[in-house]
Order: sequence, then structure tokens, then C-alpha cells
Amino acid sequence: MKILIAILIFEIIIVIHEFGHFIVAKMCGVKVNEFSIGLGPAIFKKQKGETLYALRIVPFGGYCAMEGEDKDSDDDRSFNKKSVPKRMAIVLAGIVMNLILGFVLLVIYTVVTAPITSTTVSKFDSETARSHVTGLEAGDEIVSINGMHIFTDMDMSYQFQNDEDSVFEMEVIRNGEKIKLENVAFDIKDEKMHIDFYVKPIEANFFTVTSYAFRHTVTDGRLIYITLIDMITGKYSLRDLSGPVGIVNVIGDVIDSETDEEKGIDWSGLMQQMLSLAAFITINIGLFNLLPLPALDGGRLIFLIIEAIRRKPVPPEKEGMVHLIGMAALLLLMAIVTVSDVLKLF
Repeated sequence: MKILIAILIFEIIIVIHEFGHFIVAKMCGVKVNEFSIGLGPAIFKKQKGETLYALRIVPFGGYCAMEGEDKDSDDDRSFNKKSVPKRMAIVLAGIVMNLILGFVLLVIYTVVTAPITSTTVSKFDSETARSHVTGLEAGDEIVSINGMHIFTDMDMSYQFQNDEDSVFEMEVIRNGEKIKLENVAFDIKDEKMHIDFYVKPIEANFFTVTSYAFRHTVTDGRLIYITLIDMITGKYSLRDLSGPVGIVNVIGDVIDSETDEEKGIDWSGLMQQMLSLAAFITINIGLFNLLPLPALDGGRLIFLIIEAIRRKPVPPEKEGMVHLIGMAALLLLMAIVTVSDVLKLF
């Protein structure tokens, strides 16, 4: 089951990404030669107008093949003949669709898990709760922890889980005034930090749901850049990365956590966790594609920016070589991560 769920999640995310390129290319008058779901030999294909629509045997991946995308074409409707702004819009469309999908999934997740969790302290688990003694008060809205702005409760969880000394600098809004609290501390119980306060629930309505889903989208998206910085600074290594195999394993853990030996699978709980996980994956795939690296949409965007500045395009063969090298590097990275994921299973 976990493999089927993983394939479904990845395929939906990839198809939505490629559909973004496809629909904006059509809107910009670019000739799309093929829109394919999956890779490998076609098990179904249909020519409709100028575009071949195909369903291929390998249920992982897909592509939108545009005329003149990777090489020169004399066709007036080719990708390379369009203006820089139109090509930028086409390149960015896949990323935007990933973010929209993530936002929609988080809207659904927020609705089914209502009430919404806030970042406002409601009460403490005792009068002598250490965070209370060291500065927090009931009614405080936590807006910053250790210099990181807090958008959602997930940001608080991230900071608490990645702390080393259980002491924090916080900024809170108290009675309408922003106050800085230094050395807010928590007790350690069973070698784990004990969070000794509760937060207020927020009633779900159109405005609170969309606001929380948007802020949650920002939270998930920011995490990829935080992780990249942590890798550069040495906090994490390549071994800490996960690819498709690792995600399949995570899905298996989620299924196990929502399964009772007597009652079976809690489908409601499983759906909630899958919505959250799928949103996290699609948002991070979208923003990873925005990185200015060869073979990614961000890399193509850099070449378009260079063209806009130079007033002439980079020779296609040179750009193609850069993207080819980048693709080889990404495939090598994927192979390393996959081997690491497999070794973790044992």
C-alpha cells in the first residue's frame, strides 16, 4: 500500500507541475508537441491537434515537450521565438502550480483537522511551569523564537525539536505590545524537553482557514532553505537527505502509526497525515525547482535573466551543455540518496 500511495502522490505532483508549463505555454502561443504522464513506452496515446497526449508505462514522472525548448527552431510558435517575459512565465508556471497544489491541500488539511492551532499561550500545565516562571504569560502570542519568525505552530515545533539547551529567546505580543523575553526555559524529562504550556484553538472559518493554510505554506517552503543552509554549515549531511525510497518508508511509518491491531487502519487519521505530507512534498519540490541550478527551472530562469540583460540569448548548445551537466549531477545525487535510503532500511 505504501508504494502505491507514494507513486500516487509523486505522480499527481509531477503532473500538476508539468500541466503548469503546458497551460501557460498554450496561453502564450507556444506549440506543445507532447504532454506525457509517466515515462517509457506509451500504453495509450492520442493526437489532438498539434499535441500528442500519452500515458506511459512507468508511473513516475512526466513531461511537457515544447517546440524549440532545447534547440533552435524556425517555427514561429516555438518556445525560443517567444519573448523573454513569456518564456519566464512558462518556466515559472510549474513551480507556481506546485505551490497552489500545496496551498489547496493545506486548506483541506486545515478544515479536516479543525479547530486550528494558534501560537497564543492559553494556560500552563502548572503554576510552577518553568516557561511561565522564566517569562511567558497566558495570552502571549509568540511571534519569534531564537530570531526566527513564527508563522504557525509548526515553526514552534521545529525550533523546540532542534534546540540543544532548552533555553530560548522569544518575542511575544502581550496586550498589543511586542515584548522581548530572554532565557525562556523548559524542563528536561526523560531526556526530552517538556513543553509546559497549551495554545488557544482558533475556530475554523473561511478567513482563518485560508490564513492558516497560507502561513503553513510559507512554513513548509521556508524549511527547504533552512535545511540547505544547515547542510552547507555542516549541521546535516547527505545521509540526512531522503529521496523516493525514504519517503516510501515514511509513508509506511505513517500507516503503521494509524493502524490498530484490532480496529485496523484509521482512515481519517491516515488521510490527514497524507494531506500534510503531500503538501510538504509538493511545496518543497516547487521551491527546490526554483533554485538557480542547471537542469532545474531556476537554472533556466537564470539563463533568461542573462538574456534579458545581454539583449541576446546564450547560444543554445552552451546552455544545453550546462543543463546536461546539471542533470547528470542531479542524477548522481539521487543515486547517492537512494543508496543511503536503502541502507537505512537495514
